[in-house]
Amino acid sequence: VQVVESGGGLVQAGDSLRLSCEASGTNFPIMGWYRQAPGKERTLVATITRRGGSTTYADSVKGRFTISRESGKNTVVLQMNSLRPEDTAVYYCRADVTTGWYYWGQGTQVTVSS
Repeated sequence: VQVVESGGGLVQAGDSLRLSCEASGTNFPIMGWYRQAPGKERTLVATITRRGGSTTYADSVKGRFTISRESGKNTVVLQMNSLRPEDTAVYYCRADVTTGWYYWGQGTQVTVSS
Protein backbone atom coordinates (compact mmCIF):
# COMPACT_ATOMS: atom_id res chain seq x y z
CA VAL A 1 0.00 0.00 0.00
CA GLN A 2 1.21 3.49 -0.86
CA VAL A 3 -0.24 6.85 0.03
CA VAL A 4 1.47 9.75 -1.74
CA GLU A 5 0.69 13.42 -1.27
CA SER A 6 1.64 16.35 -3.46
CA GLY A 7 1.14 20.08 -3.32
CA GLY A 8 1.70 22.36 -0.38
CA GLY A 9 4.16 25.18 -0.04
CA LEU A 10 4.49 28.72 1.21
CA VAL A 11 1.72 31.21 0.48
CA GLN A 12 0.36 34.46 1.84
CA ALA A 13 -2.83 34.87 3.82
CA GLY A 14 -5.82 34.88 1.50
CA ASP A 15 -4.14 32.73 -1.14
CA SER A 16 -5.18 29.29 -2.32
CA LEU A 17 -3.43 25.93 -2.46
CA ARG A 18 -4.34 22.52 -3.81
CA LEU A 19 -3.23 19.27 -2.23
CA SER A 20 -3.50 15.93 -3.98
CA CYS A 21 -3.27 12.41 -2.63
CA GLU A 22 -3.13 9.11 -4.46
CA ALA A 23 -3.43 5.80 -2.65
CA SER A 24 -2.78 2.41 -4.17
CA GLY A 25 -2.71 -1.23 -3.17
CA THR A 26 -6.30 -1.87 -2.18
CA ASN A 27 -9.67 -0.15 -1.96
CA PHE A 28 -10.22 2.67 0.50
CA PRO A 29 -13.84 3.42 1.34
CA ILE A 30 -12.86 6.62 3.08
CA MET A 31 -9.98 8.99 2.44
CA GLY A 32 -9.21 12.23 4.16
CA TRP A 33 -6.84 14.98 5.12
CA TYR A 34 -5.51 15.69 8.58
CA ARG A 35 -3.09 18.31 9.79
CA GLN A 36 -0.61 18.76 12.59
CA ALA A 37 0.74 22.11 13.69
CA PRO A 38 3.96 22.34 15.74
CA GLY A 39 3.36 21.23 19.31
CA LYS A 40 -0.22 20.18 18.61
CA GLU A 41 -2.05 16.95 17.95
CA ARG A 42 -2.97 15.76 14.51
CA THR A 43 -6.58 16.72 13.74
CA LEU A 44 -9.11 16.02 11.05
CA VAL A 45 -9.49 18.50 8.21
CA ALA A 46 -11.86 16.73 5.84
CA THR A 47 -12.93 13.26 4.75
CA ILE A 48 -14.78 11.84 1.77
CA THR A 49 -16.31 8.50 0.90
CA ARG A 50 -15.30 6.38 -2.08
CA ARG A 51 -17.97 7.67 -4.45
CA GLY A 52 -17.85 11.18 -3.05
CA GLY A 53 -21.36 11.03 -1.66
CA SER A 54 -20.46 12.01 1.89
CA THR A 55 -18.00 14.55 3.20
CA THR A 56 -17.06 15.88 6.60
CA TYR A 57 -15.16 19.03 7.49
CA ALA A 58 -13.59 20.54 10.56
CA ASP A 59 -15.53 23.62 11.63
CA SER A 60 -12.43 25.75 11.16
CA VAL A 61 -12.24 25.03 7.42
CA LYS A 62 -15.92 24.89 6.44
CA GLY A 63 -16.65 27.25 3.59
CA ARG A 64 -12.96 27.62 2.72
CA PHE A 65 -11.74 24.09 1.97
CA THR A 66 -13.28 21.58 -0.41
CA ILE A 67 -12.44 17.88 -0.59
CA SER A 68 -13.20 15.98 -3.77
CA ARG A 69 -12.69 12.49 -5.10
CA GLU A 70 -13.21 11.00 -8.50
CA SER A 71 -15.94 8.40 -8.09
CA GLY A 72 -14.51 5.00 -7.36
CA LYS A 73 -10.92 6.19 -7.51
CA ASN A 74 -8.31 6.45 -4.78
CA THR A 75 -7.30 10.02 -5.56
CA VAL A 76 -8.48 12.92 -3.45
CA VAL A 77 -7.93 16.63 -3.78
CA LEU A 78 -8.13 19.25 -1.06
CA GLN A 79 -8.75 22.72 -2.46
CA MET A 80 -7.85 25.30 0.17
CA ASN A 81 -9.02 28.87 -0.33
CA SER A 82 -8.78 31.98 1.82
CA LEU A 83 -5.85 30.50 3.70
CA ARG A 84 -5.02 31.87 7.13
CA PRO A 85 -1.80 31.77 9.16
CA GLU A 86 -3.52 29.34 11.55
CA ASP A 87 -3.81 26.87 8.67
CA THR A 88 -0.04 26.43 8.81
CA ALA A 89 0.70 22.76 9.48
CA VAL A 90 1.93 19.53 8.01
CA TYR A 91 -0.97 18.06 6.07
CA TYR A 92 -1.34 14.29 5.96
CA CYS A 93 -3.48 12.15 3.73
CA ARG A 94 -5.08 9.11 5.31
CA ALA A 95 -6.60 6.18 3.44
CA ASP A 96 -8.98 4.01 5.44
CA VAL A 97 -9.50 0.34 4.66
CA THR A 98 -11.99 -0.04 7.49
CA THR A 99 -12.51 1.23 11.01
CA GLY A 100 -9.17 1.25 12.79
CA TRP A 101 -7.18 0.11 9.73
CA TYR A 102 -5.68 2.91 7.73
CA TYR A 103 -2.52 4.19 6.11
CA TRP A 104 -0.85 7.60 6.30
CA GLY A 105 1.04 9.52 3.68
CA GLN A 106 4.37 11.13 4.45
CA GLY A 107 2.90 14.60 4.93
CA THR A 108 3.31 17.89 3.09
CA GLN A 109 4.08 21.27 4.63
CA VAL A 110 1.68 24.16 4.21
CA THR A 111 2.88 27.52 5.48
CA VAL A 112 0.69 30.62 5.39
CA SER A 113 2.39 33.92 6.08
CA SER A 114 0.50 36.94 7.38
